[in-house]
Amino acid sequence: MSKRLSVTLLTAPAMILLLGVFILPMLMMLLLSFQDENQAFSLHNYSLFIQDPYYLEILWRTIRVSLWTVLVSLLLGFPVAMYMAQATGKMRGIVTMLILAPHLISVVIRNFGWVVVLGEKGWINETLISLGLIDQPLRLLYNELGIVIGLTDSFVAYMVLAIATSLYAIDPSLNKAASILGASRVRTFFSVTLPLCLPGIIAGTTLVFSLSMSAFVTPALMGGTSVKVLPVIAYEQIMATLNWPLGAALAFLLLGSTILLVTLYTKLIETKRYKEVFAS
Repeated sequence: MSKRLSVTLLTAPAMILLLGVFILPMLMMLLLSFQDENQAFSLHNYSLFIQDPYYLEILWRTIRVSLWTVLVSLLLGFPVAMYMAQATGKMRGIVTMLILAPHLISVVIRNFGWVVVLGEKGWINETLISLGLIDQPLRLLYNELGIVIGLTDSFVAYMVLAIATSLYAIDPSLNKAASILGASRVRTFFSVTLPLCLPGIIAGTTLVFSLSMSAFVTPALMGGTSVKVLPVIAYEQIMATLNWPLGAALAFLLLGSTILLVTLYTKLIETKRYKEVFAS
């Protein structure tokens, strides 16, 4: 049996499963998005999205919330990844376990936990009021801030692990060489560490952004009914109003927007100052 035939036979079950449960349903949804009420071919659903400021505002809100989630996850995750890269093997394992432990709990339960903490009578507001720091409860839920907090809690682990993986691969002798040549710690960080871990940053930010753009449970629970994002609107169109063509169109517009933004982002980074890092 040839090697090519062996590989084909081994991958055939997975490819058949992928074709049946993912590719074919996606193609059916794509065709459905081009149908009107009479099941005739039409671009009405897409033109409605482009012409209606309501949907455009929801798309921009989805992108904005995702970008804030990426930024907060990067600011919180990078120091943790740096610590993991410099820690001993045992401590690195402990930190990894602590990062992954919350993901053993359902995202729904974690979000309800945040509701208890961030609510008007939650732990944070009650503490601030008892200390006399505020007179009225802060509005930390059912707005974009609440969504960003929930999404960051869900996806910061991906950022940490992606950056840490790049940091592990950096040869420690490079930092020593920079120090011997007279570079300060700040200069060493920006000239050596940051460029070499940039692929990990790109991977982490891309992953967090893509997951945030498509998140449904967290925006639905922590954003409430007044702050909606595109996945929630697509779900409502399909499940509540039973407008499957419009819901399918919204889903593919979300997919297309995510792919376009991620592609532009990666191309912009890889063709600028640090393109040698990705070419190596």
